[in-house]
This record gives sequence, C-alpha cells and structure tokens, in this order.
Amino acid sequence: MVPDLVSTYEASKIKAGADLREAGVIAEEVGPAEILARAARMRPLSTAGALRASGEGRVAASLAASTQPLRDAAVLIGLVERRGARGLELIMIRRTEGLRVHSGEVALPGGKIEPDDASLVDAALREAEEEVGLDPSVVKPVGLLTPYPTPSGFRVFPVIGLVGGAPALVPDPGEVAEVFLVPLDFVLDPGNHREEFIDHASGRRHFFSLQYGRHRIWGVTGNILRRFYEEVFR
Repeated sequence: MVPDLVSTYEASKIKAGADLREAGVIAEEVGPAEILARAARMRPLSTAGALRASGEGRVAASLAASTQPLRDAAVLIGLVERRGARGLELIMIRRTEGLRVHSGEVALPGGKIEPDDASLVDAALREAEEEVGLDPSVVKPVGLLTPYPTPSGFRVFPVIGLVGGAPALVPDPGEVAEVFLVPLDFVLDPGNHREEFIDHASGRRHFFSLQYGRHRIWGVTGNILRRFYEEVFR
C-alpha cells in the first residue's frame, strides 16, 4: 500500500529497538501452528463486517483536521512456508516504475475495496490474485489487524493469511515490477525496525522502516508490519 506516515501522537505509543524484544518469541521457529495459536490476538474474521461498518480507524491524529471520508482498502499479510527450511516468509511486492502514484515502492499486495467485493477479506485476496497471481483457494485467512488510517485518506484493513503449498507468484507488469519473499523472523525482529521521521507542513511525522537487502520497507507498509509484530507477537 501507500507509504504514508504516522503522526507524532501515534508514534509516541510505540517504542522501537531491540530492548522491546519479547523473550518468549523465537521468531525463527514460528510456523503455521504458531500463527494459528496466536489467532486469539488478532481481530476475528467473523467481525470483519462489523469492523468495517464501525468508525474504528477512521480518524488518526494526523487526520483530525480532515473533512474527507477515508476510503477503505485491504492488504494481505500472506505467509508462505519456507522451501526446505523451517519458518515462514512474507509475500511482498515492488510497484512498477512510472505509476502515477507509489511508483517503485515496496508494499503488501492489496488495494481499494470495490463495491462488488463480498468482504474486506475477499478484497485482499482479489487484489493479491490480480497483482501476483496468488490463487485465493490456497490462502487460509486467519485474522485481522486493527484498521490503519493513512494521511492520504485510506483506512487499511490488514488480513493475515497462511498460504498453502509453493505458489507460483507472477507479477502483473502493469502494476508490479517484482514479487519477493521476506523471512518472517526478519520482520519479527524489532532490532530491524528503525524509527524515522520527516518534517511536514502539518508537523513531524514518524514511521518505521526495515531494510531488507536492496528493499526499503517503510511508511504505511513498515508501520503495518510493526503493528503485526506488536499486536500478534509482542
């Protein structure tokens, strides 16, 4: 999704650094069973409709002065079992260069919820199929994260899903330049979470970033991955 930033208020509720490592979590051992065991920490799938109908996530401190209603979007935190090794990997994409917005940026598969989407979960799966060819039938949705409001006017619903088998992921060249996998143990290590900020006309905005090889994961995507760590594993 889009690389927006959290407000100072939101960032003040989150502390970065290795000192926040949860001793009880051994990230490299996290597999499908561990994800399912932690489903109770997620928002239940059964509440997706009510969650979308609610006002939760409609206003962030950085959006308090905005009069424009937020548009709903959904992204997939798709977790694939590593080939020939223990643990899971996260499906991520890099947007095609030359797009009108978010050109060349790293993101989770996802996009706007369309009127004909049956649910926000269906929207996330549809977008993943369109962007990287992921067959929805091989995805087991497990739960939701708290909806994330962005300064650009979206309310993003992250959907956590376990991906079965070894799916052949093929990027849609019109939208996606590259699809790649990031080890979940890397994402869950708070030592890889760097807190940054930029000064904006509306004030200083903070965000989390992760540098995975040549890929810089930041903004909304970085903040959603940080939220995934905090809500489910911390």
